[in-house]
Amino acid sequence: MENHVVRVREERGWSQRRLADELGVSRQTVISIEKGRYDPSLPLAFRLAAVFGCRIEDLFVPDPEEG
Repeated sequence: MENHVVRVREERGWSQRRLADELGVSRQTVISIEKGRYDPSLPLAFRLAAVFGCRIEDLFVPDPEEG
């Protein structure tokens, strides 16, 4: 799954630590999501969208090869 978390975070001038604190997760979790090594759970994806004031679809794009 492709994501735009880094772009959206950087547009707001937030550090990975700030985003992690806002979400209640570790900085390592944010790093893993940003690098595409970890797809967040649905509740975490909703929290990400809420923190950024956008839709989940604005942050995550399914890989067409995954169906």
